[in-house]
Amino acid sequence: MPVATLLPFTATPNRKSASPTSFRLTEKFILLLVFSAFITLCFGAIFFLPDSSKLLSGVFFHSSAVETNTHTGPDSSDAGSAGNDDRLLAKIKKDHEKALLEAKDTLQKLPDVIQNDILADKAKVTKESMGKGGKDGNNLPFIEYHPPSKIRYFKCASAWGIVHNLIKGATIVDALDTLYIMEMFEEFDAATDWVEKSLDFNVNAEVSVFEVNIRFVGGLLSAYYLSGKEVFRRKAVELGEKLLPAFKTPTGIPWALLNLKSGIGRNWPWASGGSSILAEYGTLHLEFMHLSRLSGNPEFAQKVMNIRKVLNRLEKPQGLYPNYLNPNSGQWGQHHVSVGGLGDSFYEYLLKAWLMSDKTDEEGKKMYYDALQAIETNLMRKSTNGLTYIAEWKGGLLEHKMGHLTCFAGGMIALGADGAPGDKTGHQMEQAAEIARTCHESYARTTLKLGPEAFRFDGGVEAIATRQNEKYFILRPEVIETYMYMWRFTHDPKYREWGWEAVQALEQHCRVEGGYSGVRDVYASSPNYDDVQQSFYLAETLKYLYLLFSEDDHLPFEHWVFNTEAHPLPVIRKDKTDRPNEVE
Repeated sequence: MPVATLLPFTATPNRKSASPTSFRLTEKFILLLVFSAFITLCFGAIFFLPDSSKLLSGVFFHSSAVETNTHTGPDSSDAGSAGNDDRLLAKIKKDHEKALLEAKDTLQKLPDVIQNDILADKAKVTKESMGKGGKDGNNLPFIEYHPPSKIRYFKCASAWGIVHNLIKGATIVDALDTLYIMEMFEEFDAATDWVEKSLDFNVNAEVSVFEVNIRFVGGLLSAYYLSGKEVFRRKAVELGEKLLPAFKTPTGIPWALLNLKSGIGRNWPWASGGSSILAEYGTLHLEFMHLSRLSGNPEFAQKVMNIRKVLNRLEKPQGLYPNYLNPNSGQWGQHHVSVGGLGDSFYEYLLKAWLMSDKTDEEGKKMYYDALQAIETNLMRKSTNGLTYIAEWKGGLLEHKMGHLTCFAGGMIALGADGAPGDKTGHQMEQAAEIARTCHESYARTTLKLGPEAFRFDGGVEAIATRQNEKYFILRPEVIETYMYMWRFTHDPKYREWGWEAVQALEQHCRVEGGYSGVRDVYASSPNYDDVQQSFYLAETLKYLYLLFSEDDHLPFEHWVFNTEAHPLPVIRKDKTDRPNEVE
């Protein structure tokens, strides 16, 4: 048979099997074996012959180094190979000795020094890997992280578990800085890993702009400033950008609710004809100022500064800020004023914006002290037995009710007393102490020694809840918060005593197998659990208790400001613009 007929390429596709030149099955099998053996021989030579790696590189990649070696004589090639081996062994030995010396030097350093060296090396590598634009892969400006020097650590006796919120992860994010402050670094690392891998804002869901800001944005910002982990800055800015469409209203007053996917916003249907709520649109300032600083995007700061412009154009009834504002017309809704729910944190953020600006935000300062004067004149009252409380104002009429949420005001007034105009510092500290006492009484007068959601001063009762829907306790932090501030400013031991009373009541009546639960009636002889552990219990209540019993140099107030969810944010020093997280 001619050789040509052995090659399958010469066969005609339509040739019938009876043709004398067609292949039998056995012949095809033999040809396949021969061809397979040939391929195996070729590749075996490439991979298994001496210096096969160079041959492979030369055949497939035309390496210039290989070409250079093949052009030299055989003797020089062998000699060069031996010389290269000697030099390689010498280099390995030298590097090994150097590594041992470095390890020995490192082990002689203090742990804090080692940690700072690691962070410095990490920052150096990150900076060297940046492109010419000075931004990383997420288009964020490069920021050299500086560990906060004004945070003191000491051991925590017990470890609180992380409760996973499978829908949003609010509990994890809210608890990040609490874990870090309590030096629970193993749990913090686990939470960080969850944030890196599972925290996703690309959801078709309607969220509260206020709640997402104070819990998620605030929690991520605080975790970044405390730990320096870039994932927290990246996630905070990403979420902040998703909240910006909420400001697309005729006045720039943001919607209360926002669909994160579509960017469509709306207000609560029950809020005075579709109004925005003072405590919601007024509690964005701290976080958004830091978002601008960390992202290099001034839009965040511009949005919240515009809110002030709208407010300053409006007439305030009796100098007070009503809880409802229409974002379309820019006019007040129902004239309902409260320092508790619907209004509370607006006043808090006026004061803290001034403090966080290194006391340069004069507009925020003036708005706060003017508002506080109006509150004292129109809302503060004393009961028959001398308890100071802050009532609610509805169209000029007072409702003599004080909410648990309002109890934060004792701490707020104490925090701002030092900057009070004129000679009012002492007067405001007295007010703060009186409010703290009233709120303590609301706890002491219950069976479980836990405070009700609201308590009244009418009908012959004082600091007692008279309505069933006001008798519940959901692990709120405001009373503990005021104790913490009052302890820091006065060192009166009664505030720690009151705090310890709260700890004992929480352990006795709220501790359950899976964590801590709210109770439905604080006047009942035994707790009826609501089976809910609010995320703010880990973010605020436990953190404030921890700080109440810590030293004053643990997150000192001159360097840190707490957002309304108790997430510490550093004071922004105007003379160190290149170090946005510097707290010195």
